[in-house]
Formats: sequence, C-alpha cells, structure tokens
Amino acid sequence: MHGQPRRPKQPEDDAAAAAKAAKLRELQVQVLHNHHTCTYTEEALGLSFKLLEINPEAYTAWNYRKLALQHNLKELSDPEAIKSSVDAELRVVELALRQNPKSYGAWYHRKWLLNQKLAPVDFKREYGLLDKLLKVDARNFHGWNYRRFLAKFMGVPEEKELQYTMDKIGENFSNYSAWHNRSILLSNLLIQRREGFESKQKIFSEEFELVIQALFTDPSDQSGWFYHLWLLAQTSTPDNPQLISSWPYHGAKLSLFSARKNEDQNMVSSPSSICCYSLKEGIIPIVLYFNDPVKGLNPSNVKLNSDFVFDKDVQWRPLAITDSGYSNCWATYLEIANKDCSTPQQFSVEVSIPCSNDIMSRSGSHCNCHVHFTFTIELGTNNDEAHDIDLFHDPISWSSSESFQSHGKPSCVAFDQLNITSALVQEESRWNLDRLSDEIDLFRDLPDENSKFAKLTLARLLLACAAIKSRGSSLIERKGYCEEALGFFSDLINLDPSHKRYYEDERSLVLMDQLTCDMEAFMKYCSVQVRSNSAPLNHVQLCRLSLTRIGFTERMLWVQMLDLSHNKLRSIEGLEALQQLVCLNISNNQLSSFTSLEPLTKISLKALDLSFNEIGAHPIDTTRYICSSPFSHKVERCEAFEECRKKNVNVEEFWDAILFFKSVNLVQLDIKGNAVADKDSFATVVTTLSPSLKWLDGACIH
Repeated sequence: MHGQPRRPKQPEDDAAAAAKAAKLRELQVQVLHNHHTCTYTEEALGLSFKLLEINPEAYTAWNYRKLALQHNLKELSDPEAIKSSVDAELRVVELALRQNPKSYGAWYHRKWLLNQKLAPVDFKREYGLLDKLLKVDARNFHGWNYRRFLAKFMGVPEEKELQYTMDKIGENFSNYSAWHNRSILLSNLLIQRREGFESKQKIFSEEFELVIQALFTDPSDQSGWFYHLWLLAQTSTPDNPQLISSWPYHGAKLSLFSARKNEDQNMVSSPSSICCYSLKEGIIPIVLYFNDPVKGLNPSNVKLNSDFVFDKDVQWRPLAITDSGYSNCWATYLEIANKDCSTPQQFSVEVSIPCSNDIMSRSGSHCNCHVHFTFTIELGTNNDEAHDIDLFHDPISWSSSESFQSHGKPSCVAFDQLNITSALVQEESRWNLDRLSDEIDLFRDLPDENSKFAKLTLARLLLACAAIKSRGSSLIERKGYCEEALGFFSDLINLDPSHKRYYEDERSLVLMDQLTCDMEAFMKYCSVQVRSNSAPLNHVQLCRLSLTRIGFTERMLWVQMLDLSHNKLRSIEGLEALQQLVCLNISNNQLSSFTSLEPLTKISLKALDLSFNEIGAHPIDTTRYICSSPFSHKVERCEAFEECRKKNVNVEEFWDAILFFKSVNLVQLDIKGNAVADKDSFATVVTTLSPSLKWLDGACIH
C-alpha cells in the first residue's frame, strides 16, 4: 500500500504463515480435484471461495468459477435467479479485493462477469466499490484501469472522465495514476479532435501550466515529472508517423560489379554506382525507417514497380527484437533468379508509399505523408572481371592496416539522400521550440539545483530542442543543446548512481546523435575500404567512445563495415536496420550473452569479431532467461539441438549459442577472450552449425 510502512516481522508470524500454507495446500488439492472432475456443487464452490479469500491470486480457482457459473446457468431460466447468481459471484470478487485490492485475477474476473451481460449492471454499485478502494489507495492502478473499463462499458464521455482526473489531482497532485489516466484521455480526445480539443497547442499550454504548479510545489515528487515527460514527448514529435530514411536512397545505382581493376590490377570503386554485396547471393534488401514504431506495411500500401521480374512475391516484415508487430524499421528482400547476363543490363525499381490508414503507430496515428523514390539495379555479364571477387580469401584483421586499403570517403550525396522526409521540421515547430525554450528557462530557476528530476528533465528538454532544429541551418545551436545535455547526464551519473546504466545509455544516444547529424563531422569516421581482389566497402569506425548502446542507425543504412570495438556496449539493438552490413567488430565491449546478439540474426553478416566480451563469464546471466527475444522459443529450430546432441554437446548449457549460430551464416568469427570460448564442446557447436565458416579466431577450419 502506498505511503504505509511495513510492519516488522514478529516471531508468531512464522507459525501463522506455516498454518496458512498448510490450509492453502489442502484447499488447492480439493479445488484442483473438483476442477478436473467438473464438480460444480455448492459445496465445491464454497471450497474455491475459501481458497480465493485467502489467496486471490489463485488463477485456476477463478477459471474454475467461470466454468462453474456457465455450467450452472444452463439450468436457470428465471432472470431473477440468474441475477442472484451473478450478484453472488460479484460478492466473491469484492471479498477477494478486501484481501488484496491489487489482485489481477479478481479484477479480470469482475470484468469478465460484466462482459457476459447476463444481468443488468448496477453501475452505482460498481462506482461505489471503486470510490471505496481509491479512498484507501488513490494510486491503485487496477482500480483506475477498471474505471476506464466501466466508462467505456457505459459510454461515459471522455471529457467527463478527464474532469474526474482533475478532481483527483486537485485532492493530491502526487496521484500518479490520475496523471496517467489524464494522458490516456487527452491522447484520445486530441486524436478524435473532439469539440474543445481541436488545438493541440492550446491544450498542451494549459497542461504545462498545470503540471508546473505541481512540480514547483514539491520537486521531489515523481508523479508530475512523469506527466511532464509525456507532455514533452507530445510536443517534440510529429503527430503522425513519417518515413525518415530508406535504403536504397533515391537515385542510387546498385551493382555487385562496381569494383573495376585499375592499371595496377587493383580493385577500385566506380563513382557512378554503389557496391551491393548481397547481390552476390541474388538478394537486394529494401529498408524503410520510420520516426515511430508502426505496423501494417504490406504490398498494397507499399507499392513496388519495376521492369524486372523478381523471384517471389514481396513481403514486408518488421525488423524488431519483439513480436509486437510494431517496428521503426521494415524490410523486404528482392530475389533475383539470374543475376548474370550475356550483356550488362540496368533495371529501375520504384517504391511508392501513398497516404495510408493501414500504416499506424501505437498511438493510433496514420502515415499521411506520400513518399516516392527510385533506384537502379545494374547486372553485369558472366565474364565480368569483378565476378570472382572474394572478400574472405584471407581472414580480416581489424587491427592491421594491411588487411584493407583506404580509397577515400563514401559518397556525400549518398549520405545526404538517405533522408526521405524530415520528421523534425513541421508547421508548428516554431511553437514547439518556443514552448520548450520557456520550459528550459523555467527549470533553470528551480530552487533545488541537485534535483535529479530537474536535471533529467532539462536534459530531455534540450534534446527535444535539438531534434526540432533542422539539420545544417541550425547546426551550431543544435550542438550547443547536445553539449549541455551531455553535461547533465554526467552530473546524473554521479548524483544518482543507482540509475547509472540508464544515464550512460542516454548519454550514448546523445553522442551518436552528435556524431551522425553533421555529414562533414561524420565523414572523419568514414572511409571506403578495399581488399585485394575484392569489392569496396563503406566503412565506419566508432571506437573508444564509451558507448553503451547504439542509436540513430537510420543515418547509417549504407554502412557495410562497422567497427564498434573498445566501447562499453551492453546491447546492440538497432543494428538490425543495417541490412548492408557485411563485417562487424564489437570486440572489447561488455556483451554478456548470445541472446543480446539477436539483432545480428536479422542481417546477412559475414565477418564478426566478438573477442574479449563477457559471454559466458557470469554464472547467473539473467539476460539468457529474462529477455525480450522471441527467437529463443521458436520450435522450427529444434533440429539444431538434435544436430548438437549427436556430437555429444550439452544443449542445455549452450542453447542460446545454438540458436544464434543456427540463425547466422558467418564466414569469419573471432570469439577469443570470452569465457564461453574456453568451454568444452563450444567449438563443436560453432563448426557444426556454421557450415560456411572458414576462419575461427584467425585459423582456417576448412
């Protein structure tokens, strides 16, 4: 319960707990027996009631009561008898909520009862129950969630519910749940453009004034700060999702054969085309990157037109490490059956995205910006000199200058043309910037200069201003915002060490923004690297920057070689967008498990340097078990376990490694310096599941 200290444990508590546990076990056995035998007598229901009265979290007991009610109602036809049965069930829920007002099972059971519409609902009773519960704990989010359910069930206007949140905030501005409900209601009202809610600027100006009163009354209370963060997000981002980057970019000319031999018989790149290494396998990835996670991309709303016939129907899929269906980044793969021609040929591909209600963000906003771009595929002849290029005839050495030779910088036009539309520039950006500037001035004057909430909010305000500034024209001012935000995150790391990792991640995102927002500054980290008898690769080196996470990958969709070594990376989420990536160096970081490498299973990576990380070093590595990765549960990869069992591998020990190596197609792997590399059978796992692997820790295995 919020605001109530825990009572110290007393000696007699142990005896009471033991007696309670024994009674629970006895009741559970009886209820499960009745459930399995479909016994729905009054006596059996009484036992389930006793169990739920003691432990409202016994989900099986709630499900048993649902089945019992449905069974017993079949024998009733009198409306009053049905109503009596429903009321009795509602009383069971109420008694359970007295024991635990935050019981998920009890609240879900009550919603289920009302949704059955078996009897007229006494809404006065329902709201009375809520009032009692919220008086005991005004922040009980289960109660607020049930209130939203009731309001929707009854058709209560959202404007009326919005006023209710205002009343509760007026009683106690520390009511986090009331602020949260207010954000949900306002979002809906603004999207629907209901009367009085047509002007986003007017509404948010009033909301800023409201929450600032709460923040300056008690700067140490976090409820208002979270609501302010929500307002900030609404003010600094566009209303509708927009496509901000793509690969290939408009006007690009792709070719596996962009490398040609010069007079010295060395491979050099052609300035008129871009080497697409995936063409060697007859595949061209198309990547679309949105400013917000979206769902709903399909061939009907993302249209491809070409004079070239591809092997399979085009299917768009989200490049995300969760299976929610939403993603910032979407991709499809054009498969070319015969990439070798008797004469050189060029084929044009047009990508068109009309305004579509199908492409939708999590907030329910639709993509309303038409986008169109075109690129060209260049196919060479069977006897083309570049046909036999081989990137891995020798192992790649990231530390050796002999491995690659630099051939200038990537095309500046290519870098600049990645940007399809600007989600940062909009009609109301001037108002947004003025509003945010006022907020910055206000929070600089906050009395408690050591408030972590104030510093974090100032950092976010500064970054929001930097995001609104268009690239190029306001670059100096933008850099100033970022530099000051970096200072605040450094202060927060010292001021609030318990959240050090979060602040380090936020600081890393600011650094990535700084490095990539300015083409001229970014070019010092970029080069075109060419190996002997191989194709040129666009190379980016971001080493020794203390990065803990990756960001702004939408600006690096063209990268084919990426060196992120000697940082502090704990996650590589975001790299899944780099569909052109062939070689990756993430050595000397802090990656602790193979599950953290799942983004790499979504790209056609060939060379990976994982050396000197922490994989296998932790005896209890929670990232192996508590991870957002759905790929660890896919049934279709079970044959990989069988392959390893045949080689006497303990699959329980190496399950995450097995799933990772079965999902990638590496030619070169460096993994020395990780604890897992020293374990028996690990090399067997790698070689068994990676038939294309040629180099392992610098040694040739084929």
